[in-house]
Order: sequence, then structure tokens, then C-alpha cells
Amino acid sequence: MAAVSKRRIWGWMAFDWASQPFYTLGLTFIFGPYFAAVAAEYFLNSGMDSGAAKAQAQAMWSGGQTVSGLFIAFTAPFLGAFADNSGRKIPWIAFFSVVFVLAASSLWMLQPDGTNLFLVLVLFYVGFVASESALNFINAILPSLGTKDEVGRISGSGAAFGYWGGVVSLAIMLLLFVEQDNGRTIFVELEPAFGLNPDEKEGTRFVGPFIAAWFALFMVPFFLWVRDDPNAGGKRTDIKAVAGDLWGTLKSVAQRKSLLNFLLGSMFYRDALNALYAFGGVYAALVLDWSVTQIGVFGVVAAIAAAVTTWIAGLADKRFGPKPVIRVAVWCLILVSVTIIFMSREQLFWVALPIGSSVPDTVFYVCGAVIGGAGGAVYSASRSMMVRHTHPDRPAEAFGLFALSGKATAFLAPAGITLFTWLTGSPQLGFLPVIFLFLLGLVLLWWVKPQGDADEWAVS
Repeated sequence: MAAVSKRRIWGWMAFDWASQPFYTLGLTFIFGPYFAAVAAEYFLNSGMDSGAAKAQAQAMWSGGQTVSGLFIAFTAPFLGAFADNSGRKIPWIAFFSVVFVLAASSLWMLQPDGTNLFLVLVLFYVGFVASESALNFINAILPSLGTKDEVGRISGSGAAFGYWGGVVSLAIMLLLFVEQDNGRTIFVELEPAFGLNPDEKEGTRFVGPFIAAWFALFMVPFFLWVRDDPNAGGKRTDIKAVAGDLWGTLKSVAQRKSLLNFLLGSMFYRDALNALYAFGGVYAALVLDWSVTQIGVFGVVAAIAAAVTTWIAGLADKRFGPKPVIRVAVWCLILVSVTIIFMSREQLFWVALPIGSSVPDTVFYVCGAVIGGAGGAVYSASRSMMVRHTHPDRPAEAFGLFALSGKATAFLAPAGITLFTWLTGSPQLGFLPVIFLFLLGLVLLWWVKPQGDADEWAVS
């Protein structure tokens, strides 16, 4: 293929840097735990006991993830097919970027007393839908950035670059904005910047406008340096034609054993991974009683581990291919999930801990590093593996199917967590379904060809 300019590759990677704070700050380490704490207090004040209030807060968060995931699942393939037929991805990315910025900004409205609780939950997941939808089109550009052997390294480098964005943005929030119980930031002599009121948690709530401004600023290189291929597309874009092309692709998947098993396997292990991301901070808040600041420091550790490990995973992908990288990473995530289930303030794997023990905190910091590192490797290697199953003429549609496989069962992990949390009354035991999904994903990977089947399909 023709040489790709470094500016285009850096522009493509800018999306990872720009969007990562939504996941690092919003989903996992700042807003997610803040939402959980506010929601739990809200339900406690409504008459629930402490355990029921915490379980309801977790169930509410998982419900939003379920609904948004299903919406993404069933719109992504159609949008991808439309983009491939028209040859235009940039306008879709621009549209979803605007929606994302507006939705992220609205997180400011969640007040400590629970005012706007349900509205902000909806708006948060509108932002999640916009970010994930834009990501599908971003991923569809990846095959055009290098050869099959190069995309693994490019994918890993892009993901690592994004995680460093998460590290930097999280450090800024912790040092300048997120207030501790004493009303000061982690730099104890500092009050939240811009005169934000710590009594109203305005430093923590500023996470929404901060995410929006960060995204708007750092997406500029993408829109300056990345362009649609003027020779792509040219096909009919009416609903009947797009639906027909998509249906033809869906039918072909059944005959492609490697692709089918990869889509199914990744459907399960990515669903489980997303649950760990979404509920890691919530778990720390509800089970370990961590403050938002503690969870933020935990996030820095996890993000640094993710940045370093994902870059290494990209190099391993180039040398060994993505399949071994995925396998090793998933086994690491299973180990973490088991640890989370059998850990609380009182015990670790049935071993009683003294009151005030720091062991759970230390262990969970290690878990965070593993989740960040292994999760980044899974993310990078999975989209590299998808490139190996992608027809060169239908990249957006292919990654739409990839999104479908990642979101079609998005309800499984959150719904499973919701059900097990309700049945057991325990946020820890609520994580049991995550292990089952990881194991199922590993089993299906057995039938995935290490180098994919894109070349065979292109020939046929």
C-alpha cells in the first residue's frame, strides 16, 4: 500500500488522546464513583438501608450502561455500512463529537444532594453513545494506516498515547480540582481552582466541562490532518441499498469460521472488560469506602500501567500477532476478577484481616494496574485482530460489526452484575458473571486464525 504520512497517523491517534479522559475520568475514576456515592446517599435518605442503597446505586449505573450499549450495538453496523457506501467517515465523527462535548459538559449538573441524578445519568450515557459511535469510524480508518503487520504496532501506540492522555488529565483534575474531605485538593494547601466551591463538590463536578474542553481542543489535529479517501464510496446510500449490503455481509459472517468465532469471543471478553472499567471505581467507593481522591490516585496508577503495557503489547502484536496478546491479557483479567470477588475490608480469600488493615487498599492498587495494563492490551490487540478480518472495501461496516459484537450483549455483564448483586446483596459477589464471560471468550478464541481471514475473503 502507499506510504502514509506521519501527520495522518498522529492525527488518527489524537482521537485516543482526546477521548480517553471520558473513560478515565468519567466512566471509572472521578465521575462514576461520585455518581455512585451521590446515588447511594440519595437512596439512603429515601428510606433504604445502607446495603440496599449501595446495591441500588450500582444497579442504576449498570442499567444506563446496558441501555446505551444496546443502542450502540444495533446502530453501529448500519452507520458503518452507510459510511462505506458514501465513502465519508469524517462528517459522522464531527457530528458525534459535537454531541459528545454537549453531553460531557452537562455532568456539572449533578449536585451532592442528588439533584438532577436521573437526568445526568441519561446525559452521561448519551455522551458514551456518541464517543463509542465516533470510535467505530475512527477504528475503520486504521486499516488504511499501514500493512497488516504494521497495524498492530500503530493500534498499540495509539492506545498507549490515549492512556497517557488519561494520566495527564487525571493528574490535572486531582491536583487542581477534585476536593478531599477537608475541602482542599490532593495538594493540601490548594483550594479547587477558579474559586470552585468545595462544599458543593464543584471541583469534582468540573470533571464534565473539563472532559468536554479537553476533547474539543485535542481533536483539532485529527480534523486538520485526517481526510476521507476521495476515491472511496460512490455507492447508493438509500436505506434499501445500505440495508441490502449490510445483510449480505451479515450472511457471509456465518461462512467465515474464524471471523464468527472472533466476533463471538470478543463479544464476551470485551463485555466483561467493560464491566471492570465501569464498576472498578464504583466497587472501590462502595466496598472499600474510598474517597474520590483515593480512587483518582488509583486511576493514575492504572492509567500509567495501561500506557506502558499497551505500547509493549503493540510491539508483541507486531512480533507474535494479536491472538497470544489477547489470551495472556484475558487470563490476567480473570485473576483480578477472582481477587475482587474474594476481597473486602474484613477479609482476603477467607483470611480475616485486622480492623483498619491496609492490605485491601494495596491489593486493589495492584488490581488497578493489572486492569489498566491488560485492558489496554486487549483493546489494542482486538482491533488489530479485526483488521485481519476486514475486507479492504468495507472497513466501517466491519468495525460496525465489531461494535455490534462488543455491544450486542452489553446487557450481559451489567445485567448479570445487577442480578447477582440483588440475589446476594453483595457488590463483591455481583462480579461473578464477569469471570464466566472472560472464560467463554477464551474458549471461542480457540477457533480464530492467528492471521485472520481478510486475505482469503479479498481473493474470493
